[in-house]
Amino acid sequence: MTQTTSDIKRGLEGVVVDTTSISKVMPDINSLTYHGYPVQDLADLCSFEEVAYLIWNGDLPTKAQLETFIKAERSKRGISNCLLNVIKTFPKKAHPMDTIRTGVSFLGMEDPTSVDPGNHIETDDREKAMQLLAKIPTLIAADFRCRKGLDPIAPKPELSIAENFFHMCFGEVPHAQVVKAFDVSLILYAEHGFNASTFTTRVVSSTLSDFYSAVTAGIGSLKGPLHGGANEQVMHMLKEIDDPAKAKDWMLTALKEKRKIMGFGHRVYKSGDSRVPTMKKYGLKVAEVKGDKKWFAISDELQAVMLKEKNIHPNLDFPAGPAYYLMGFDIDLFTPIFVMSRITGWSAHILEQIKNNRLIRPLSQYIGSKERKVVPISNRG
Repeated sequence: MTQTTSDIKRGLEGVVVDTTSISKVMPDINSLTYHGYPVQDLADLCSFEEVAYLIWNGDLPTKAQLETFIKAERSKRGISNCLLNVIKTFPKKAHPMDTIRTGVSFLGMEDPTSVDPGNHIETDDREKAMQLLAKIPTLIAADFRCRKGLDPIAPKPELSIAENFFHMCFGEVPHAQVVKAFDVSLILYAEHGFNASTFTTRVVSSTLSDFYSAVTAGIGSLKGPLHGGANEQVMHMLKEIDDPAKAKDWMLTALKEKRKIMGFGHRVYKSGDSRVPTMKKYGLKVAEVKGDKKWFAISDELQAVMLKEKNIHPNLDFPAGPAYYLMGFDIDLFTPIFVMSRITGWSAHILEQIKNNRLIRPLSQYIGSKERKVVPISNRG
């Protein structure tokens, strides 16, 4: 049967390519769920560590299971002096997504079990997942400080993942409301089905390449402004506007000129991203602590115009951008923070892919030239 171009699903939109038990956006409640738990409930009632355990194991941990999980993660946070020295040599103007990609690749070279990529043993892969969950924040924070000419700060095993990241970046742990908002953002960003970066990790894993190669590829995919990089673009947009009184006219002009406006729309959600209200709620608490509500005031104006003119809702990147900025993070650190979180989802999908693997190899429809004869160069004029 001859396929027409109308049969092609560009971007694989609407195409179901495999099964998963990890997460689902449930249409009846318009909510993202992790193993059946609504993400907004997890954000309110659980820690990021609990959610990481859930994503990898299918259920929330008991007290004893959580203690074991936390102990394992905290014992693996340190990185080698060799890697620290490599980080210190990175170009100071390199994007942090490039440095974290290179850092993860270096971790793979340090892991002797990655020499034979086709030899996937679940216990080994789970160990790699835990190593990356523990070490990626250390990598990001070390690079963050080195780019500023500051010495890296060693991780503290008595702190949570969220608290420790602030400690490694700034040398102190901020107000509890700020830490909670950051922890919530990690929960909300942790997993989201077959998104671009997760599907990338599954494609690489389907070749039986090693765990680190799959994660490195995921980082490359997440860097794109149409995916993880959108939270950075949102903050650049807010800074360009800078004044709530200018927001409405700015948005109307942008829509008239058909500009790409970041932080709005989502291929999965049609009635609004279920993660947005939760992130905004906790972001506003950060704004209260910091005494700066300007960025969320601008956001409110932009959202109102977009809903009225186009009936398009914001996505998670829209409130996450100003929340991270108020926490004190540089804008180009927003997407690496996404990596800190999404390593949980990527790892779960790599494990799921390997467990019931089939090489991912789609077809394409050729629209180029018909068969032609090769003319010797002497006869080509």
